[in-house]
Amino acid sequence: MDVVDDQVFDSLPLSQESFQELWNTMLPPPLAALPSGVGDDWLPDIMPNDSLNEFDNLFGCNSTISVPPDTPLTPAAPTVPTTSDYAGVYGFQLRFQKSGTAKSVTSTYSSVLNKLYCQLAKTCPVEVLVDRDPPQGAILRATAVYKKTEHVAEVVRRCPHHQQEDVVEHRSHLIRVEGSQRAQYMEDPNTKRQSVTLPYEPPQLGSMHTTLLLNFMCNSSCMGGMNRRPILAILTLESPEGQVLGRRCYEVRVCACPGRDRKIEEGNIEKSEGTKLAKKRRNAPAAAPAAQPKKVVSSSSAEEDPDKEVFVIQVRGRERYETLKKINEGLELLEKSKNKREVFGGPSRGKRRLWDKTDEGTD
Repeated sequence: MDVVDDQVFDSLPLSQESFQELWNTMLPPPLAALPSGVGDDWLPDIMPNDSLNEFDNLFGCNSTISVPPDTPLTPAAPTVPTTSDYAGVYGFQLRFQKSGTAKSVTSTYSSVLNKLYCQLAKTCPVEVLVDRDPPQGAILRATAVYKKTEHVAEVVRRCPHHQQEDVVEHRSHLIRVEGSQRAQYMEDPNTKRQSVTLPYEPPQLGSMHTTLLLNFMCNSSCMGGMNRRPILAILTLESPEGQVLGRRCYEVRVCACPGRDRKIEEGNIEKSEGTKLAKKRRNAPAAAPAAQPKKVVSSSSAEEDPDKEVFVIQVRGRERYETLKKINEGLELLEKSKNKREVFGGPSRGKRRLWDKTDEGTD
């Protein structure tokens, strides 16, 4: 049927609405119908997000909802945290107290290895230094990650044994902050990595640093935990919005005797460097044999008299050359003096002239 009579549409059930009625139901009410005081943010209240997306997909619109400029946007945590040091524009640095390698120390830091040795749940003072004050509301964050590539994707947690002995809510966290009630223990919902944050406090009057007291709540050798896998502690200075302003990283070993372990590992490094140096010397090419002195004969008479032969010696270094030159000049002068005595027949050196009778009465 080429032409459809209008009566066919009139006979349709009342539930079949016309396109004009459907359009009116989908469109939001006009601005004149809105109550006074409603601004540009009326869309989320009038139409849910899901309905708004369907509206966009249906009619090809691209609606955007503006975010107020003062709303803080926290960047997503990286899957693999960066372990490179970054001082930033604020000159973020860390410093550790000097405690030596005595057996009685509870924590000690090796600048040679950039490694902290500490006992379980003992206080580890860390001094935080900046060149200028960070923005108001800045925080310090401490995170633990595994050092080796094959373990870096895993989350560092305490072993089950130490977790069962603890009763606090954050008992699975390895790093804790001591002496502050403002510390917050967090776990990223995406990566499940755990960290502890603390508001940055400027140095007190007469001091150049702020001291942070950290505790490590599990031994490096604990089964089910670190299990002898080396870890790194990452300390970051962050803005209130979560932007990293500075980063410092160092290795941590939690053990029973920090001084002893530090002394042993530093000794192993010295032995390793000495072995490499000795191996390098052995593999170095052998020194060329000393050049034989060249023999120069000035005349045929020199062949008859060996003392008149002339030799040329290659000398390395100006100082050695000057020394040998002076020796040669001394020998030449001594030879000339000897030849002069032989020609004039003078008395030999050291002998006194005999007394002559003609000398009597000359006084």
